[in-house]
Amino acid sequence: MEFVMPILEGAWRYVLTLRISDYLDIALMAYAIYWLLKLVGTSKVESVGKVILLFLLALMLSDAFSLNGIYFLLSHILSLGALALIVLFQPEIRRLIDQLGSSRWRSFNPFARTQQVSAIENAIAQTVLACTEMSKTRTGVLIVFEREMALDDIARTGTIVDARVSSELLKNIFFVKAAMHDGAVIMRDGRLLAGGCMLPLSKNVNLSRDLGMRHRAGIGMSENSDAVVVIVSEETGTISVAIGGLLKRHLMPETLEKLLINELVPQEPTEQDDKLHMKLLKLLSAGKGDKDDEK
Repeated sequence: MEFVMPILEGAWRYVLTLRISDYLDIALMAYAIYWLLKLVGTSKVESVGKVILLFLLALMLSDAFSLNGIYFLLSHILSLGALALIVLFQPEIRRLIDQLGSSRWRSFNPFARTQQVSAIENAIAQTVLACTEMSKTRTGVLIVFEREMALDDIARTGTIVDARVSSELLKNIFFVKAAMHDGAVIMRDGRLLAGGCMLPLSKNVNLSRDLGMRHRAGIGMSENSDAVVVIVSEETGTISVAIGGLLKRHLMPETLEKLLINELVPQEPTEQDDKLHMKLLKLLSAGKGDKDDEK
């Protein structure tokens, strides 16, 4: 304990010397590291990372053992490595830029936020009702709920509707003889933005062979955005949801409703969150006060 206390006291004194800009700097670095780890989590990046480590090891060994010819070749190849990585990971880099560039600003107006939550809850209820009925008739359904990443490019591939969501409207759109029944519906902030939209197909080669094009399009949409995609199979009538490239199948209406509420309805801050926020403000104020005293 005598050994630990001086360390904790020193760490606390250091924290008090930090300015608001320091906290911002730490937050930005943490965010960048988060995205880097998220990118490294893919199998493609993992395999390439192993090759890069072996390449660097070979470069170090060739230098250590004076293998001048091999070192000359590897060092020149290394100079082109950055360009090769950009070309190799072009889809991942483009997806990351799209996610950062197309994030939508949310309204801070409490009244508008309440209206938005009410519209989303209505859209969820009407979607569950429509999917339950269309599941019984084995009508194919593909509904995309937009979240932070804007889907304007996807919406432009279909027909702009911009209407209040109702189960009757959804059933009319996905009616087998309707003009837009083969495409997807895009939901934004509790309203039906567009119908008959084309979605990107999944590039995952490990998907089950019994999944049709509708499921592959839904999974592909969830791989390329943060959207929540609801799918009803035309062959079996089963209800599924795709999130983050993963497919949750054979959902009951009650499970579907709970899942959509958890994923789409903004959660109110808890009392514990408020306390943590107040502690952070006090810490920042204390740090700023110490700085002012030093000056």
